Amino acid sequence: MDPSDYAGPLAVTLAYIGLYYAFVIWVGVVKARRAKAWRERGEKFDRYYSEDREMLAADRLQLNTLEQMPPFLVLLWLEAVFGSTTLATIAGSVYVAARALYPVVMGSRMGRGVKASILASTVPGYLVIFFFLGHLAWLVIS
Repeated sequence: MDPSDYAGPLAVTLAYIGLYYAFVIWVGVVKARRAKAWRERGEKFDRYYSEDREMLAADRLQLNTLEQMPPFLVLLWLEAVFGSTTLATIAGSVYVAARALYPVVMGSRMGRGVKASILASTVPGYLVIFFFLGHLAWLVIS
């Protein structure tokens, strides 16, 4: 197995992991900023029970990315190894780009409902997942 044969999927994997850790860092920045704002008002900040809408948005960003990581990475690599590294790279790049759009379309504060604009990030991601599933299933049955 020559690693250069998998340069595209490797790059996609590293980009996704890098994006995830950028989101982790963002959660820390938001947490520190919100805790300071609450302290300045003389209130105790409780990240999990305060219903601070900015903290909720940051947590959702990071946790949604984390919960989608296993199926995405497993299917990316199954496609790369058993299907096509080119298709894995292209579809995986679309997925990472869509995931990177998530904070932009979600906004910095969670409201009572979910914005319809979030579909601009989630729909392409799910389409990539279902593409991988369909292509891999096709490879198995053909």
